[in-house]
Amino acid sequence: MGRVHSPLQIANAAPMRPRRAVLCLLALLLLMMPVRAALAQNDALPGTASSPAERAQMLLNADSLTYNRDKDVVTASGHVQIHYKGRALQADKVRYDRKSKRVFASGHAKLTDPDGTVSYADRFELTDDFKQGFIDGLRSDTADKTHFSAARAERGGDVTTLDHGLYSACKPCARHPERAPLWQIKARRIIANGKSHEIYYEDAYLEFLGIPIAYVPYFSSPDSSVTRKSGFLAPQYFYKTALGVTVTTPYFWDLAPNYDLTFSPTFLTRQGFLGDIEWRHRLSNGAYSIRVAGIAQQDRQVFYDPPFGPGSKVLRGEIDSKGEFNINKNWKFGWNGSYATDKWFDSDYKLSAADYAQTYFGEKRSDIYLTGQSARSYFNLSSDYFAGLSKFDLQSQQAQVWPSLAYNRAFSLDPATTGGIGGEFDLDANVTHISRQLADWQSTGLRQFDNAFSLFDVCTSYTPGIANGHCLLRGIGGDYTRATLNLSWKRRFIDPLGAEWTPFIFGHLNGEWLSLNTSDGATFSSASGTSTISNAPQTNYFGGKTNGFAGQAIPGAGVDYRYPFYARLGSTTQIIEPIAQIIARPNTPASTMLPNEDSQSLVFDDTSLFEWSKFSGNDRFETGVRANVGGQYTVDFDDGGYANIMAGRSFQVAGQNAYATLDAANIGFGSGLGKTASDYVTRLTLAPNAHFALIAKARIGPRHLGAKRLDIAANTNFGGLSTSLLYARYTAQPALGYAYRREGLAASAKYHFDKNYYVDGQVVFDLSRYLYNGSLVKVSRFAVSSAGAGFGYINDCISFGVNYTSTYTDPTSSSRTRNQTVMVKLQLRTLGSTSVHQNLGTNQVNAAY
Repeated sequence: MGRVHSPLQIANAAPMRPRRAVLCLLALLLLMMPVRAALAQNDALPGTASSPAERAQMLLNADSLTYNRDKDVVTASGHVQIHYKGRALQADKVRYDRKSKRVFASGHAKLTDPDGTVSYADRFELTDDFKQGFIDGLRSDTADKTHFSAARAERGGDVTTLDHGLYSACKPCARHPERAPLWQIKARRIIANGKSHEIYYEDAYLEFLGIPIAYVPYFSSPDSSVTRKSGFLAPQYFYKTALGVTVTTPYFWDLAPNYDLTFSPTFLTRQGFLGDIEWRHRLSNGAYSIRVAGIAQQDRQVFYDPPFGPGSKVLRGEIDSKGEFNINKNWKFGWNGSYATDKWFDSDYKLSAADYAQTYFGEKRSDIYLTGQSARSYFNLSSDYFAGLSKFDLQSQQAQVWPSLAYNRAFSLDPATTGGIGGEFDLDANVTHISRQLADWQSTGLRQFDNAFSLFDVCTSYTPGIANGHCLLRGIGGDYTRATLNLSWKRRFIDPLGAEWTPFIFGHLNGEWLSLNTSDGATFSSASGTSTISNAPQTNYFGGKTNGFAGQAIPGAGVDYRYPFYARLGSTTQIIEPIAQIIARPNTPASTMLPNEDSQSLVFDDTSLFEWSKFSGNDRFETGVRANVGGQYTVDFDDGGYANIMAGRSFQVAGQNAYATLDAANIGFGSGLGKTASDYVTRLTLAPNAHFALIAKARIGPRHLGAKRLDIAANTNFGGLSTSLLYARYTAQPALGYAYRREGLAASAKYHFDKNYYVDGQVVFDLSRYLYNGSLVKVSRFAVSSAGAGFGYINDCISFGVNYTSTYTDPTSSSRTRNQTVMVKLQLRTLGSTSVHQNLGTNQVNAAY
């Protein structure tokens, strides 16, 4: 096979076989003479230029090469390969007409462009630079796995026009490439503009499995290399009884590489026009966005009156903004703000996906912050505004934080420079101011609701205590400022026997300023009755005082001891580790001026057993002398599996037990720590292989060894089936407002039939069997709280899914509200996605289900 690089390269080539040498000599004679004449006339072959410095190298491989002097045509035959200016042309036969400067390729013809696009054709007719020309029987595969085909196409530099063309992002079937792909666009004309990176379709049909399902006379889409471009985004469809049929057609303006605007007009058959516009701007050190949405409602009577809904508001809307900017590598400033005309707007109009706080806590948080962080320190200054989204929320009872400052710094002490002390010193500081207009009350025992709407917590007796009928002060009405400083030192030693000793000392300093608002209140009236929530009874919880200062100074010292025993048995490594800890603090009496705002989530389990203080926040702290003991057993398998068992207990050795000293919210009572000897806490972790994992935690009472708190989570993954199971059971805590036990079960599963098809489902059961409406109401043992199911298909070019969800509202009577929704979502790679939401309606169901 002859190889022609250039006349000079051939002249210097190594000796070849006689047959190939003859072909090369023929190529040399054919090319050198015309080339010289052509250069004299400033008329170059492919690969030559008007001056040697401008010549581009051409590489040619072929079995034979001929030249017709009369027609001035060069013909290469047999496994022809031509490489020129980043392009590669392959064919059985290539003919070059020097007069017209046209290249004709046929027979298994293939052209590879510099961007990786590979085009196959029955015949190419191209200019000598391969950039322009005509193609018969075209099929192109781009580098990002999109595909074009046409009976005839024209290359015009940056523009390629396909007559009666096809486009798809689906790869052809390997076994039956003649079959139509899963989806494709068939158009009378397809124009691909490589300069603007836009593809235009005229008289286009969208086909699935070769069957037309939609017709569009004209549309365009960016090619797959485009990450952002102005144009219409995929429409969205939704139906809800109160809104009617809704259609959203977003338009995206790519105003500059670093800022854009998205306008999402929504047309609602029942409510009119909703405008939604979002501005995004990225700067050199950060980015921010602003979003505004609003509507003038046409049919206002479909919404509930307050406090169950927005009532007859005409204008409704919201403004959202978020941003974050890096001041330098350690400091950043940001915000996340939201304001709405009412708390139902976002959920009524489905403008955005709810985040974790919205879904599980029913609130929106707005904040502004300044944060600094390094390897050994952390600083945060922030202010927070909380907006309640549940119908059970009173906005005047929401806490607002103005501001909160947190600082932490860890120091490693070198024994050589600290007189042999060494270890680690930690400084933790916090200053927080909380403001709330209306006190947040909740009854002990059975929950009590207002007489007017049965929505808001009230008490029959606003007095502190743990007996039924008393009242918890969840949050003060007024202003509360707390400053906290925690200082600690610890150092780890390992003795000659291998035991680990960690002595530590610490100091906890707290200062609180309290100013109660005893004048404000709220009154609710309806045909059902009248109720009042007042701030005045707050003085019952603070020794009759309305304002003042209180402080605590709690020093402490202790030691942590661990002695792990290692053993190698067969294919396992086994570790038994006993753990003991003793902490001594003075017997600090409790003050009557100490609210509890941030230490109400007290959970005694394996994670808090060896904490110096098991309270969750800074408002409460352990006192007296306490011993914590426990141990754990771990097995590590050589194949990667492991198992762990842990158990322990805590003892109040001397001094006042902080967990038996109740505050305004009764925190500590029923925690398992209120007596001299605590409940047992246990944990089991089991993961024998990659297919199964289990973790179970329990708090067990010492008298009857019954589980007072139990959490179990299990996951499996076998082949195409993955499952998840969550179970929780907590005994009743009437003193904390939980009159009956809380119990729930959540299960989910997903099964892949193969790599493309799947089904999934999930269900949550309320196993408590009781309703919080002041009277005992029996329900089914497996009362469904929410359920859902779906199926879908996904591959390299399409994602399709159908999901059904059924949710129930928190019941306050013998009936519950069920909301059912179906969502269909289709995503075509490179073209976009669309979704249809269908609300199947809301109906009342018997609480027994």
